Amino acid sequence: MQFTEYSFGSVRVDGVPYDHDLIIDRGKIRKRKKGASRKFRDAYGHTPLSTAEDLPWHCRRLVIGTGADGALPVMDQVRHEARRRQVDLVVLPTAAAIDVLADTITNTNAVLHLTC
Repeated sequence: MQFTEYSFGSVRVDGVPYDHDLIIDRGKIRKRKKGASRKFRDAYGHTPLSTAEDLPWHCRRLVIGTGADGALPVMDQVRHEARRRQVDLVVLPTAAAIDVLADTITNTNAVLHLTC
């Protein structure tokens, strides 16, 4: 998987441009559906990443890109669930997360927030 042209609000993956948050699950890309996490928005000031979403847990490592400025909140329940599933959770601003993914995608899934 090749990541190019990441900037605030967009990224190109294998030549295809995306302008929405992404889930990478076993080599397949889909749009992040954050509706289930919206109920937590008031508590965080931003829609956080929560286990209420359909997260790509079938991996050994889950990379979470928290946006250009690292502003995406990751709820503690996500961290606890990763430990319970024995998934190595890597939480970084999106540019750094993309660098990690560019190095190796084997047994690795991702959630990439493209703004803030």
